[in-house]
Amino acid sequence: MASLTFRALNKSYGETRVLKGVDAAVGDGEYLVLVGPSGCGKSTLLRCIAGLEEITSGDLLIDDKRVNDLAPRERNVAMVFQSYALYPHMTVRQNMGFALRVAKRPQAEIDTAVDKAAAMLGLEDLLDRLPGQLSGGQRQRVAMGRAIVRRPAVFLFDEPLSNLDAALRHHMRVELKRLHKALDATIVHVTHDQVEALTLADRILVLNQGVVQQCGSPRELFDHPANTFVATFIGSPSMNLLPVKGEGETCLVEGVEGALAVPGEGEFTLGIRPTDLAVTAPGDGPVATIEVVESMGAEALLHAELGPHHIVAQVKEPTPWRAGDRVGLRPQVVHRFDRTSGERLP
Repeated sequence: MASLTFRALNKSYGETRVLKGVDAAVGDGEYLVLVGPSGCGKSTLLRCIAGLEEITSGDLLIDDKRVNDLAPRERNVAMVFQSYALYPHMTVRQNMGFALRVAKRPQAEIDTAVDKAAAMLGLEDLLDRLPGQLSGGQRQRVAMGRAIVRRPAVFLFDEPLSNLDAALRHHMRVELKRLHKALDATIVHVTHDQVEALTLADRILVLNQGVVQQCGSPRELFDHPANTFVATFIGSPSMNLLPVKGEGETCLVEGVEGALAVPGEGEFTLGIRPTDLAVTAPGDGPVATIEVVESMGAEALLHAELGPHHIVAQVKEPTPWRAGDRVGLRPQVVHRFDRTSGERLP
């Protein structure tokens, strides 16, 4: 295990700044997940930790030791890639023990380490197979086993589950959670998958255009997003955002007749998660028209038009509402954001 610290970390390619003053810390044994849109810098940050990319300015510390100038092999980190990166001509046992053989460790030590990792990952019966004889999930477990036998201070996962189908991704999420507990390891994990982030992370770091938007627990980011970017990026379906004008005890939605029973003053952006939007028969407030009912099994998503705005509500199935119905909307939990900056308001 180890702690990680980023201090005003910057990464540029020529005139293009990819990471812009990243400040964050990862605690001993913590599972940190990096999320953000494509091109936001999350994989670049992971590669900076691994030493595969040179840091332009700022500091990276592992256990309070500055490692900017250390070669990858001197940082005691292990990276698991999206592509698995297994040697096709080597057996599972040979792939998993490769780093220890390069380090000229005794064969008995290598065998013990590989056997222990294989038992942890359920690979005991596959040790003599070649990667081409394995499923995608099995290959991913071999790649993780190869990292485990090195006993690194930090594990780095770069979208390790993105090549797997939905059912296997669910299974591997459970495996990763179990593995983290068993190893008591420090892990930094990059993903595009929100469910993956929310289920695996102790904390989530949200990046956008190379800038940290917020870093906190999944619950904190969901319940108290720092700005409209985090509000719409975390949670599926996204938070509804409506431009409103507060008039004390009610709010008027721009371009919509009728007031919402939400207190506020002045112009701001009102945020409502689909799970926090009750759907009722039309009343005194604004009236929306349902356009699509999307059944999700135990729940349904109601896609509706509220004047010029699209809005989504999540309700329990079976739902009485159908496309074409006119309905009232009653926000139960709301978030307020500055209309210009997007920052969260008290």
